[in-house]
Formats: sequence, structure tokens, C-alpha cells
Amino acid sequence: MAHKRVLVKFSGEALAGEAGHGIDTQILKFIAQEIKSLVEAGIEVGIVIGGGNIIRGVTAAQDGIIKRTSGDYMGMLATVINGVAMQEACEHAGLQVRMQTAIKMEQIAEPYINRRAVRHLEKGRVVIFAAGTGNPFFTTDTAATLRAVEIGAEVIVKATKVDGVYDKDPAKFDDAVKLDKIGYDQALQDHIKVMDDTSIALAKDNKLPIIVCDMFKEGNLLDILHNENMQNCSIVK
Repeated sequence: MAHKRVLVKFSGEALAGEAGHGIDTQILKFIAQEIKSLVEAGIEVGIVIGGGNIIRGVTAAQDGIIKRTSGDYMGMLATVINGVAMQEACEHAGLQVRMQTAIKMEQIAEPYINRRAVRHLEKGRVVIFAAGTGNPFFTTDTAATLRAVEIGAEVIVKATKVDGVYDKDPAKFDDAVKLDKIGYDQALQDHIKVMDDTSIALAKDNKLPIIVCDMFKEGNLLDILHNENMQNCSIVK
């Protein structure tokens, strides 16, 4: 097996589907089945979900009515809503799941405790990490890298709508070239929108690879992580 413990990061927008906002339960069901295939293959899985399908802190604070700090906390709460939905979908698929939040809300989830999270993973439970880092001005990309490092994940999977990283937007340019392997420094220098710069720098410091792949291609996550099929993804390392 190529990887024993991984952290999967995907955006809140991915849950919205064609509506562009809210949560599409059919997408929840699909993602839960993809996560289940990893667990059944013996891979320990942590998950971080964004909150952009509900609200983004930066966007909420644009006109100055809402402070950036308040906007970011609103975004953290959005990730909790998405986390609850993902937990329900995974449990409906037959998985054991625990959600931990960086902001205490015991009626909904466990507080984030690193040792407890690792123990859950060791027992084969999926762990969803919600509420970002618990601090404003940090994205869920950074939260994903931080949690991945803390739990000892071997790789981060940035699950997107494209099959990897391109030198320019493949939706706009027919001559866009897929980059199979990218160095951390190149990703930072060229501002390649894999993850934000803070998260990439943290991954670099901890020698944590980032795999970018299409989350909507059935079986793709398992093919990459279990079978080491790297044709349908890009890797930053």
C-alpha cells in the first residue's frame, strides 16, 4: 500500500453542485462512497472541508460592514455545518466517524485533541476536522496542512474539479499544460493556485507531499493512494 494515513481536503463549493450554494446530498453520498473505498482498503482518513458554499470570511468582510475577524469566524461555523453533513453521509455509508472542532461546541462535536484524533484513526474511524485552525486570517487550506502534520499523515490530497495542476486555467485555455510534478518553491514562486502560500510553505517545512486530483472521477482517490496510479493527478513535493 502506498499510503497508510492521509488527509483529504476539498472545498465547500464542491458540496454545492450546480446550485453554487448550499449542500447537494447526492454529492455528499458520492464523496462518502469514495472515502469508504479508502477505509476499506486499510487507509486511515482525515478530512477537512471548506465553507465557501455557505460563506467566506474574506467575501463577507469586503464592504466593511462585517469585520474580517467576524467574517472568518462565520466561515469557521460554515465548515462545521459542512462537517456535520459529511459525518451523516459517511455514517449512512456504514463508516464510523468522529468530528473534532477547533472551537469548542461539545453538543455538536468533540474539541480538537491531537492524541484522541490519532487514536480514532488507529481504530479505523474517519476524523473530520472542522472550524479551521480556530483563528481568523487562516484558511482551511492552512488548517488542512496543519492537521495533516499534527496527525502524521503521509500526504495531503487536495480534491478538486480538475485532474491536476496546469500552467494556466484549462477551462479558459486549450493549450494549458498539465504539470505532473511541481516543487514547493516553484508553486510558491509562480503562485500556482494549488493551495494558499501559507499552507504550501508549511507543507514544505514538514516535507509533506500534496496530491491534486479530480474528486468527481469515481474510484480516482483509491487508484492514486492504493494503486499508486499517478497519471490522473499532480504532486507538489
